[in-house]
Amino acid sequence: PGSRVDAPFALSGKEMRAARTGEAYLSLEFTDRTGAIPGIMFRPRSEAEAVPVGVVVHVRGTLTEYRGIRRISVESMRPAVDYDLRDIVPASMRDERELVGELRSLVRQVSHPGLRALLRAVFGDVGFMARFKASPATRREHHAYLGGLLEHTVAVARACDRLAESYPQIDADVLLTGALLHDIGVTDEIHIGPGMEETDEGRLLGHEVLGDRRLMRAAGSLQESLPAGVSLRLSHMLLSHHAAMPGIPGPSTIEAVALSQADRADAETARYLDISARASLAGEAWTDASNTFGRRLAAPGVPVAGERLREDSARAALSA
Repeated sequence: PGSRVDAPFALSGKEMRAARTGEAYLSLEFTDRTGAIPGIMFRPRSEAEAVPVGVVVHVRGTLTEYRGIRRISVESMRPAVDYDLRDIVPASMRDERELVGELRSLVRQVSHPGLRALLRAVFGDVGFMARFKASPATRREHHAYLGGLLEHTVAVARACDRLAESYPQIDADVLLTGALLHDIGVTDEIHIGPGMEETDEGRLLGHEVLGDRRLMRAAGSLQESLPAGVSLRLSHMLLSHHAAMPGIPGPSTIEAVALSQADRADAETARYLDISARASLAGEAWTDASNTFGRRLAAPGVPVAGERLREDSARAALSA
């Protein structure tokens, strides 16, 4: 708090509000490749009010703290002219061609001809595939960077493939197909740009419903339709994989349960690594408790105090 701010950000949220005194102010949200931070602008000028959400803005102000939450008290905000998009939008560290190769390899593992045709109909759409490769998996929760959706999909499909090997009761083709398709609706839910904003369809329907609609369109384009039972099971997997939609039953088939757990495991692990990376960079063994897990987390690769003591004792014994 007290630090000056003079930098470009994506404007990801803006709302005109009124203080108790009746004075108008702008409630703002800014993002860049490192995360998100709220902002506030009292007595906003017309040029600031006119800036639309989803563009890159140059912000000048001061970092302040209100009720324990840090925010930018904005003095001026206007569309940015000179900035590097790589400073605004984070991107996957994985090689895209390698991930696409893994995706194609997983598609080839599906032996059921109808399911393989369905996957080829979805991922063979050039326009869709371009968006799928570029899209984040979420806006903030996990894999919230360009290429995150492809990275997350491959990881979940790999985990489901291993689960199918361990449990013969699972229909491996149905599970792997559902895993590869489970988040295809994200391409319709998130607009890829500086702010990676939700679309109107995303806000109103969510990626589960949007994904099921895309699944049904692809299934309808096949020369030979899928058996009704298989289509139903796939729809259930896409709609229930987060198990939190009102009116939608939770995962109720073995394939849906396996997908839901694999999806959650990859999301939670990625979220953990994102949070703990900041402590690792500082050489700290633990994060603080102000994170979405609500507790201190051990940073992978950084020895905790007891391990450091044992390592120091071992080195001392060896040198003696």
